[in-house]
Amino acid sequence: MVMDRAEVFSDYSGTVHQYNASGERFRIRGRCQSACTLFLAIKNACIERSAALRFHAGSSPISTARMMEAYNARLRNYLNAGNYMNSSAFHTISGSDMTSRFGYKECPPR
Repeated sequence: MVMDRAEVFSDYSGTVHQYNASGERFRIRGRCQSACTLFLAIKNACIERSAALRFHAGSSPISTARMMEAYNARLRNYLNAGNYMNSSAFHTISGSDMTSRFGYKECPPR
């Protein structure tokens, strides 16, 4: 089954809405790339220090803007300053940098 970009965003926004409504913790771990970074919009998301988040431009200016809306101001400013969202090339940020530099919550040990 092939999904268009609108369906992909819809799938992620449904998950974001579900977790924001429940208040349940959402762990970001391992490699999270592209649309997975939309989970940063979950209020109770946490990031494991060992995670690697990979950012790039969306397939259109609209999809890039939707991705940027999911990020906090510090991360948006960093991505804009480095022009990382103007290219399809991945820019990787470690989970430890996401928590220490950009203010996202670190996941508690399991």
